[in-house]
Amino acid sequence: MQAMTVTTPPVAAKKPHQFTHHGITVSDDYAWLRDPGYPEVTDKEVLAHLGAENAWFESRMAGRKPLIDTLFKEMRGRIKEADTSVPQKDGDFLYWIEFEEGAEYKKWWRRPVAAKDDKSADELILDEVALAEGKEYFRLGALSVSHDGRLLAYAIDDNGSERFTARIKDLTTGEMLPDEIPGTLSALVWVADDKGIVYSLANEQWRTDNARLHWLGQPLESDVELYHEDDDGFRVGCSLTANEEWLVISASDHETSEVRLIAAADPLGEQILVKPRAKGVEYDVDLHGQTLFIHTNDTHENFRLATAPLSAPGEWTTLIEGTDDFYLTGVDLFRDFYVTEGRVRGLDRIEVRYYDNPTRIEAIEFPEASYSAGLGDNPEWAMDVLRVSYESMVSPSTVYDYDVAARSLTPLKVQEIPSGYDASLYVTERLEIPARDGTLIPVSVVSRKDRAPAGPLHLYGYGAYGISIDPGFSTSRLSLVDRGFAYAIAHIRGGDDMGRAWYKAGKLERRSNTFNDFVDAAKGLIARGYTKGGRISISGGSAGGELMGAVANSDPALWGAVVAHVPFVDVLATMLDADLPLTPGEWPEWGNPIEDKAAFELIRSYSPYDQVRAQDYPPIMVTAGLNDPRVTYWEPAKWVARLRELKTDSNELILKTNMGAGHGGKSGRFESLKETAEEFAFILWQLGIEK
Repeated sequence: MQAMTVTTPPVAAKKPHQFTHHGITVSDDYAWLRDPGYPEVTDKEVLAHLGAENAWFESRMAGRKPLIDTLFKEMRGRIKEADTSVPQKDGDFLYWIEFEEGAEYKKWWRRPVAAKDDKSADELILDEVALAEGKEYFRLGALSVSHDGRLLAYAIDDNGSERFTARIKDLTTGEMLPDEIPGTLSALVWVADDKGIVYSLANEQWRTDNARLHWLGQPLESDVELYHEDDDGFRVGCSLTANEEWLVISASDHETSEVRLIAAADPLGEQILVKPRAKGVEYDVDLHGQTLFIHTNDTHENFRLATAPLSAPGEWTTLIEGTDDFYLTGVDLFRDFYVTEGRVRGLDRIEVRYYDNPTRIEAIEFPEASYSAGLGDNPEWAMDVLRVSYESMVSPSTVYDYDVAARSLTPLKVQEIPSGYDASLYVTERLEIPARDGTLIPVSVVSRKDRAPAGPLHLYGYGAYGISIDPGFSTSRLSLVDRGFAYAIAHIRGGDDMGRAWYKAGKLERRSNTFNDFVDAAKGLIARGYTKGGRISISGGSAGGELMGAVANSDPALWGAVVAHVPFVDVLATMLDADLPLTPGEWPEWGNPIEDKAAFELIRSYSPYDQVRAQDYPPIMVTAGLNDPRVTYWEPAKWVARLRELKTDSNELILKTNMGAGHGGKSGRFESLKETAEEFAFILWQLGIEK
């Protein structure tokens, strides 16, 4: 194999390049790694360099192949290959998905409710296996059955670019309709008695700035733009209210939103603006009768629930006050009751509430002290039994039915682990570790009860966009835990694990809190005897990859191995490029260095690529996707090139670019598992645990 003959890592050419903003000049000798024809990447020198990095990756990991194979076999053995979801009723049909033995992708099935248990009535409505055949990459995006159950709209991406092509299938005949919509990046919403679909196109900058109506059987040229967003930072999305009577068109960035309603039966009719956007105010809307229910942060950062008459949609009256203790993350309306979801001190809470009695609140109780729970698929308006999902770091994923009247949970399906799993061998804890400013950072930990003290530990973090990292279950994780690792999740600021204030405390001018929290969590785990310095492996992806780069720069001696997946490491250059797909919408998260010198200096002070310096670095494994529209491939490529140039150690530094995939890496449940096996093999190799 050619990769086996590679004996030295590739050295990227240095080509002087500079840019100046606010009187500050920055040098970037690896800017050439961005193909000027992007998103088409055809530059021979760029492709040759990425190919050389891949060859070096294969060469260095070749000796780990037996371990990778062992890990992959373990991980695959914990997956029930022939598996099926719990059927759920929606209208006249029961719907479910199935994986067949050895299949990478799902099959989507349904059966008429009237057929009861007659399997001969089963209908295969979508076969991902067949659609993915012969493709290096496949991903199903939107999927939506028409209200009458006759038509299926779905969208697929076959290269990782996240530009989906929408098609429509007649479920009564199995035939494909001629309608085909390329370049979508949205839900597919049925309106006008299933005569039309509302969708959004990704523009040239991969931004959804529109909501469009397609009439079935008509040419795309006749599609009607229902709404166009002029602010480059805002994205447009469409959905239906829970009663399916209203089309909801939402426009939002990371801190502001605006909603319009249109009667679903008449999508070309009057548009009702609920309330004009106001900077920093987020809201979403649903409808019960003639009453709007508005979930908003206008008076409290942890959100309140308000109501308003449809006739005066901007006149909001508080139904549930926002509080410091309860973070209201969402509201789901049903005919006879509604459900609030949120978190209390970082722990999920689901409550059933009643329209006619605001003081009647029924919380769904769960058996463990630390867990992750939420509403599952509940597609019908008139429901008396709710589908609920539940898991913890030691409890496999469980699907429940919750009988609202009886207030009782009935387990329907517990995740099966064919190779075996004994939950009694494991223990999970939720610690609070003080950060350097005194803030207590929650850390969730799982390990075997017989783990040796101060053994190896893997620490995971994300910390951005107000995304919480819940203490859920992972079968792959067991391959580390069963080898003596503790596995920890640091619930750092920048996520919203502890409420909206927690998110705000890790963004913009307070971004350094995120990095400090992660480092301080690691030091706290060492101080408590969970591990030792240099025995900690860490991982994160995308914005979590930015975290990996920042803490590798700041505290390199702490880490025994670093894995950065599609890492957002060239923060300054990306935020200075308004033509990149995500940049304008990201300014509320990171700051706008084009207009604001303080933002420029702050971002430069932590941007991992800009802060690489001559020092010893830990072993680092990096991944990228050539077609990734979120974190462009050149960010990790440039970062690795600069690390190779400046680092003063001989530790491993390897980069793998998926040449036919995007932000999520390879598709398929087993192909993606192979990449996890590679990651874990790298970690074990670097920590000297190769078994």
